[in-house]
Amino acid sequence: MLEESESKEPAMNPFQKNESKETLFSPVSTEEVRPRPLSLPKKPPPKICGSNYPLSIAFIVVNEFCERFSYYGMKAVLTLYFLYFLHWSEDTSTSIYHAFSSLCYFTPILGAAIADSWLGKFKVLSLVGLSLIALGTGGIKPCVAAFGGDQFEEKHAEERTRYFSVFYLSINAGSLISTFITPMLRGDVQCFGEDCYALAFGVPGLLMVIALVVFAMGSKIYRKPPPEGNIVTQVAKCIWFAISNRFNNRSGDIPKRQHWLDWAAEKYPKQLIMDVKALTRVLFLYIPLPMFWALLDQQGSRWTLQATRMNGNLGFFVLQPDQMQVLNPLLVLIFIPLFDLVIYRLVSKCGINFSSLRKMAVGMILASLAFAVAAAVEIKINRMTSLQPGPQEIFLKALNLADDEVKVTVLGDENNTLLEESIRSFQKMPRYAQLHLKTKSQDFHFYLNYHNLSVYTKHSMEEKNWYSLIILEDGKNISSMMVKDEENKTTNGMTAVRFVNTLHKEVNISLGTDISLSVGEDYGVSAYTTVHSGEYPVVHCRTEDKDFSLNIGLLDPGTAYLFVIINSTNHDPQAWKMEDIPTNRLSIAWQLPQYALVTAGEVMFSVTGLEFSYSQAPASMKSVLQAAWLLTVAVGNIIVLVVAQFSGLVQWAEFILFSCLLLVVCLIFSIMGHYYVPIKPEDLQEPADKQIPPTQGNMINLETKKTKL
Repeated sequence: MLEESESKEPAMNPFQKNESKETLFSPVSTEEVRPRPLSLPKKPPPKICGSNYPLSIAFIVVNEFCERFSYYGMKAVLTLYFLYFLHWSEDTSTSIYHAFSSLCYFTPILGAAIADSWLGKFKVLSLVGLSLIALGTGGIKPCVAAFGGDQFEEKHAEERTRYFSVFYLSINAGSLISTFITPMLRGDVQCFGEDCYALAFGVPGLLMVIALVVFAMGSKIYRKPPPEGNIVTQVAKCIWFAISNRFNNRSGDIPKRQHWLDWAAEKYPKQLIMDVKALTRVLFLYIPLPMFWALLDQQGSRWTLQATRMNGNLGFFVLQPDQMQVLNPLLVLIFIPLFDLVIYRLVSKCGINFSSLRKMAVGMILASLAFAVAAAVEIKINRMTSLQPGPQEIFLKALNLADDEVKVTVLGDENNTLLEESIRSFQKMPRYAQLHLKTKSQDFHFYLNYHNLSVYTKHSMEEKNWYSLIILEDGKNISSMMVKDEENKTTNGMTAVRFVNTLHKEVNISLGTDISLSVGEDYGVSAYTTVHSGEYPVVHCRTEDKDFSLNIGLLDPGTAYLFVIINSTNHDPQAWKMEDIPTNRLSIAWQLPQYALVTAGEVMFSVTGLEFSYSQAPASMKSVLQAAWLLTVAVGNIIVLVVAQFSGLVQWAEFILFSCLLLVVCLIFSIMGHYYVPIKPEDLQEPADKQIPPTQGNMINLETKKTKL
């Protein structure tokens, strides 16, 4: 009888409701779920050189290259812009950098909603994404990868998989060129006497205009799937209805359903419920992913700051700290074909099932190892950096400007010898001597023996400071003066210089269009001035009656220099050069292993995850799932922001913390991935004989009926 009743009333919903054993049919508004329009057969799109690749993806890939050039070019100089131009601290610069990155990856949720429900992916890219850069990031990111995937027919799934690798290559090609060029535009070009940040930001802006033009050129040959309603709202309402319906029907007399989303069947079609099921399964798998991005995105912040404390002189080229980021896209361009054509095929021939989720887990492990290496490099930098004087300690160095050797003896309060050393004329002292104080401030007695002359003097010094004892010659006599050095002479890889003027006239020194200083006559000592590293073959100087120039040579990053201006018999005055604080001895090339590891991890994690997100997404929700993938990047940047502001850890310990956290997350992700069953394309489509027939009008006219079972 039940079969007869169902045949007579085909519109009846098979799900029961409540204890009354009556099935009440609620009208379903077509504003919530629109019927999909029937698509007529279309002419196959033009291909590239007779292959199965649509010609339209060429415009998409070139557009992505230009857009990524703009984005990564701007980000390459952003941290140093905060640090040097706005004079923010390292932690603040790191926090704002990652806050900006997080915002760029949060806005794709808005872009995906607009793309799938209103304008479609093509119009979001051209009208929203490339018109407003700030919000445009949210319009571009969730759409461009999925829009490229839409250009392929289902029978060309293998070519579509390769497309995502080519797409990622275009991203890193743009990033490679921009991260190399924009730091050069910043540092090698002077604007208003300073680094030319205007040009470094302006060129990426121009590339955005080119991206718009290139993308618009392919408009007529794009496949443009129509928007399928407000899919974000549909998903949210479907989930909410399923939860509330299950809560309202929690009686034990009501039969259980196979999946909690099946409780939405009274109101929503089966196809939508199947799509939401697929969506939520993947979203659950995304939960551990932000930690990977928390590590990867620190290349532009913490790793760049680490590079400022290293020696960028490679012999044939001086590498700027922000140019080190060029390694990432360069290695990506090498690793993608290496992994696709060699490594993955060798693993496959060994009979190992290297699934997408396993690749992502291995990528996490490699990124974790990269941060362990970064921590080791940081420890090495700290060991090679000059120590800081602690409580009841001072650092002292003597500079002999006399024409012959001077013996210096330092006595304490009880006439005990603390330091005894013979210093030749203009001898370059290799390091500071460490002296201990009995109190926070103490007087020290100095005996200077020069030829047959002994000179006694007394100087008071305070704890936790650096001092330079400058020995002066005046005819046959000598004297001394104590100069308090700055505690931190160099700032984040910059170079610090100061001058001692032995001339009898004041000297005005110009170190650039906006950096000038005056040094008093007769052994006047200037304060430290921070300048950029590089060659200074001609430094213009002037006294009241004479102009001359000094060649102070190459200034290495992270070094503090002392220059003594002395008379020369046959030439203009010259500068004698000495390092107060030695240069960063650890080469910036030591960052190469950590960049190689994290980039290999990125290729296995990000490229695979990009294709995985598209393949597991229902047709109506591809941009939503792409946006959710990008949302994990946003959350990862927030993790870095929080740790930078509140952890209080030294840098190497912070690197170890991130490394350990990612290992734990990798373990959790591996367990989750073990129980995940990948979705096949046919699983996302409802069988033809069970699809809901198309309806007309604004409502599905179902009468309320009673069915006796």
